[in-house]
Amino acid sequence: MKFNNFRNGIGILLLVAFLCIPFITPLQVYLSIPNQITTFHKQDPFSVPAMGQGVNATNSDPIIEAINSNEFKTLSTGESSIVYELAGLPIKKVNVDVLDDFKIIPGGQSIGVNLQTLGVLVVGHHLVNTKEGEVSPGEKAKIEVGDTLLEINGKKINSMKEVAPFVEDSGDKNEPLTVKVKRGEEIFDTKLTPYKDLKDEKYRIGLYIRDSAAGIGTMTFFDPKSKKYGALGHVISDMDTRKPIEINNGTIVRSNIKSIEKGVNGTPGEKQAEFLAGEEKIGSITKNSPFGVFGVLKKNILNGKMDEPMPIALSHQVKEGPAKILTVVKGEKVQEFDVEVINSVPQKFPATKGMIIKITDQDLLDKTGGIVQGMSGSPIIQNGKIIGAVTHVFVNDPTSGYGVHIEWMLQEAGIDIYNNDGSDSEENLEAS
Repeated sequence: MKFNNFRNGIGILLLVAFLCIPFITPLQVYLSIPNQITTFHKQDPFSVPAMGQGVNATNSDPIIEAINSNEFKTLSTGESSIVYELAGLPIKKVNVDVLDDFKIIPGGQSIGVNLQTLGVLVVGHHLVNTKEGEVSPGEKAKIEVGDTLLEINGKKINSMKEVAPFVEDSGDKNEPLTVKVKRGEEIFDTKLTPYKDLKDEKYRIGLYIRDSAAGIGTMTFFDPKSKKYGALGHVISDMDTRKPIEINNGTIVRSNIKSIEKGVNGTPGEKQAEFLAGEEKIGSITKNSPFGVFGVLKKNILNGKMDEPMPIALSHQVKEGPAKILTVVKGEKVQEFDVEVINSVPQKFPATKGMIIKITDQDLLDKTGGIVQGMSGSPIIQNGKIIGAVTHVFVNDPTSGYGVHIEWMLQEAGIDIYNNDGSDSEENLEAS
């Protein structure tokens, strides 16, 4: 009896599974229909998944218009919706936002980056040889590598040279310094006592400090109206502490690529460059974030390759397949090279690693071995749209690396593509 019941149960399950087969594909299509679509006016038509015969996707407003059963074109900006109907009954609604057509000018130029830190950055400790023996004043004051010294005795500190007079005066008076320290989001005061070094008889605080940083990268884009720009595609970190540099201000200048150290598996390559002597600053740096460096250009700059404003693609509009990057491999000449988007993740929220790209251009592979340091920020172009920027190289495969979606860089630059307020608002190895 039990065996017969078991057989009957198996038979019922097989029958149910067989009867469900015709519904599996429609169900999968239904689940793939998005709740929200964002697109740009005056760009390519957009499509939604087709459910098949008997199910119609319709809309009834002047914002978008159906071309066929699942393809639509925009007529104006605004909010709209698409409704799937079965036998006249609504079964799914898709909200559609149509944004103003927005265009920016791609970069590709090699740039030199100069950063002035917020306060002075602590990059190390050292011992001071005193009459009482070796002492580490910084460690005694519980100051750590990576901390930022903001003030000494109530006075703001902007450079290393401003620290020495306070140290000498404190040592002569035999009084400790009151130092305001920033550690991450925490800010606190501590007492730091200078000690006289027996060797040179100067007062020391036992800290290695830094007030600036420099490097090279690639310009990603700029807005021809506001002159706001974005570059690099990732944060600039201190070479010793490996922590992001909090900046007071900074500038960018043109740079000249002298040679390329090719990348191989396990060892990323690097652009060898120099800042052009006497070259005037081409822009300011106001932000150093996980998505790159941002600021305002003094004037529009041209790459000689793609100098007209170009539309952008949002993360869900990026397709796997062929694309191009703009970058410099010699001198200051911006060149166009073939790449392939291996994977792209539609992102609802900002994230730094939205794409995986692979260099397919043999000329670029011959010259660089793939993605190299200094290439970060190189704009990625697909189907006539700027989709993002190169950010990181895979250490064990220098032909491939990550890219960031352009919409997050625009957001960091203070450019509101969604027009929410009616105007512009203010271990993988990094490839810079």
